Amino acid sequence: MTHHLTELLMYTSPEPIHQANERWLVRILEHLGETRLDAEGLSLPDVWLSPHLLLTQTCGYPLMTALRGKVRVLARPRYELPDSSGGNHCSLILGRLEDARQTLADYRDSRGVINGRDSNSGMNLLRHRLAPLQRDGQFFAQVGISGSHRESLRWLREDLADLAAIDSVTFAYLARHAAEEVAGLRVITRSAFSPTLPYITSATVSDQQAQALLQAMSQALRELPDVTEILGLSEVLPANESDYQVVLDYQREAETLGYGILR
Repeated sequence: MTHHLTELLMYTSPEPIHQANERWLVRILEHLGETRLDAEGLSLPDVWLSPHLLLTQTCGYPLMTALRGKVRVLARPRYELPDSSGGNHCSLILGRLEDARQTLADYRDSRGVINGRDSNSGMNLLRHRLAPLQRDGQFFAQVGISGSHRESLRWLREDLADLAAIDSVTFAYLARHAAEEVAGLRVITRSAFSPTLPYITSATVSDQQAQALLQAMSQALRELPDVTEILGLSEVLPANESDYQVVLDYQREAETLGYGILR
């Protein structure tokens, strides 16, 4: 029996989501006969690039930039949630209900907020959506970086920003389990669709090990129907790095229009 890092850190709240993911991971490890290393104190890049990594989830944009060729893509989740289905999701571009602006173009020269420069749903998909509307490489009067989707939502609620792009899976989880965090906000528009956040393992994992891991993930889901219901996760779909090329295609489309940097 060996020890591995096994963490699902992309969707960790609200608490029912965290607990469902934890139950799924425990069952996966039971099927594999493996034990779990403590990841306390490790950053996301530490987990993603650890030689001890067995299973985690990352964002499509860092997968195709900082992590490209350094990790192995296993699968992507097939969520069946509002605005997330068939192995794809999108960003919901949100403003406040009380704001009189109706269209995305109306928000030119407003205050934007993103969760991070390396986020597909918070930055890359928003950049792609705004690119045709920018002028001289600029759309916003200012752009803040909140650090997380939930924090970006708080910025909107508290009138610290006017527009944000929120991962549709995150939004669905909050709407179901923490409705106060999306209260008073509305969808201005939606981004293009993108593959859901990939499950990855260490680049050193063999084909045989990867197949066993994928089988354990699927079997554990079938055995935990309440986890499937809470997560809105009907199955895991085999995936590889090439499935995420569209993430870079969206970047290039924005760059071609003169909007390589979201500002």
